Amino acid sequence: MSETVSQSDPQATAKSWQMPDTLILIFIVGLVAALLSYFIPAGYFATEQVSYLVDGVEKVRTVIDPQSFAYAKDDNGELVYNAVRFFAVGSETGVMNFPFAGLTSGSAVSVIMFMMVIGGAFGVVMRTGTVDNGILRLIDKTKGSEALFIPVLFFLFSLGGAVFGMGEEAVAFAIIIAPLMVRLGYDGITTVMVTYIATQIGFATSWMNPFSVAVAQGIAGIPVLSGMTFRIVMWVGFTLVGIAFTMYYAASVKKDPKRSYSYASDNYFRQQAMSSVEARWNLGDTLVMLVLLVAVIWVIWGVVVHAWYIAEIASQFFTMGLVAGLIGVAFRLNNMTFNDIALSFKEGAGVMLAPALLVGFAKGVLMLIGGGDISEPSVLNSILNSAGSAIGGLPDVLAAWLMYVFQSVFNFFVTSGSGQAVLTMPLLAPLSDIVGVTRQVSVLAFQLGDGFTNVIVPTSAPLMATLGVCRIDWGDWLRFVWRFMLLLFVIASVVVVGAHLMGFA
Repeated sequence: MSETVSQSDPQATAKSWQMPDTLILIFIVGLVAALLSYFIPAGYFATEQVSYLVDGVEKVRTVIDPQSFAYAKDDNGELVYNAVRFFAVGSETGVMNFPFAGLTSGSAVSVIMFMMVIGGAFGVVMRTGTVDNGILRLIDKTKGSEALFIPVLFFLFSLGGAVFGMGEEAVAFAIIIAPLMVRLGYDGITTVMVTYIATQIGFATSWMNPFSVAVAQGIAGIPVLSGMTFRIVMWVGFTLVGIAFTMYYAASVKKDPKRSYSYASDNYFRQQAMSSVEARWNLGDTLVMLVLLVAVIWVIWGVVVHAWYIAEIASQFFTMGLVAGLIGVAFRLNNMTFNDIALSFKEGAGVMLAPALLVGFAKGVLMLIGGGDISEPSVLNSILNSAGSAIGGLPDVLAAWLMYVFQSVFNFFVTSGSGQAVLTMPLLAPLSDIVGVTRQVSVLAFQLGDGFTNVIVPTSAPLMATLGVCRIDWGDWLRFVWRFMLLLFVIASVVVVGAHLMGFA
């Protein structure tokens, strides 16, 4: 009798099913977005400039005028539908070229190149072997207190997200922390939690983030950095929730490594631990570690004091990689040569290729529904206006909660905190006056919705980059993080509704 399992066996069929690759999922979303363009007419807003003060400095933003919305019409007075064609013509974005359009759009190119340079620079640093040796020495000196790494790191990264909007910077740290976590008996998922996810907890609950809450409050016309006490308490609470969830998961993985959602992909780090590390520490290692430390402090200083963004950050880390490589050659760390600098840079950049493609595809989805100029007729503008109108006709408690739900969903299309504030706050702030919700609560709904969904949406470039360096597929990440996302959603819903009932203003 044949030992082949029958195709009709339901158990075999169930085992054969796999989560679709992230590129497939994003392409499906792109098809849905293209389909919407045939049913939703294009609309547009006029724009206006608003000014507000942050630390005594006047800031100016171009935002939509919520009263100016109108549907585009042709010469015959008929509604205009920006129907997406199968193949694009000229500068249009079509179904079959939205990945290319997204990958080559200005904003996506800069993010993708940032990811490549960061990956390459740290590829050179890792090639020296200094980080591996440093991790072994750290583990040896902290035996018995390894569990402290998780709450301490989570707290520090959450604080960074709250104070200066840390996000992209977490990618660099994840490259270093991932092998540490695996060698401590944890996994790549734990690395993502204590780095990037921690920054987004801080970002979402911040009392002073200049890229989200400060911008949103300025646009909403309320004192910038007001409501600080409430938000600090909220930040502490959500940070503790994140630490508890991460420690519970990490403890279960340490007890039984097979329970890890990234067990297969972590094999890369396990093999590194067994093969590439030599027991050494010399002057060259000390110099490489100093270069790494100085670069990180220098970048944080530049972000906080001079508002550096991805171009400046990338150039500093590139310099760090080059200097570390030269030190590695001079001291023959891991028998490093000049050619090894180039090879390790290319290998490190190559790790970022998969998440970079996802960033471009996701940007292309936004372009299908018109995510460029807000004054140009687009499906996105029509969706934004319709959502605002729907919320405006609801009871105050439900309206407050739906503002949070709307911001959470809208974050899939516009993951930039300040970008989302420019689009949604001019609409929701005056709307909150009509439905009886304070503008402070509408800002709260914005920042929680904008921040928390960054832990799951594949359109978030820093998330995909962090998953990339930890070698975790987004599908595996989704299987793990949906529980945490649901927990955040429930608690945030309670916070928004509670703040409204308390009259938070």
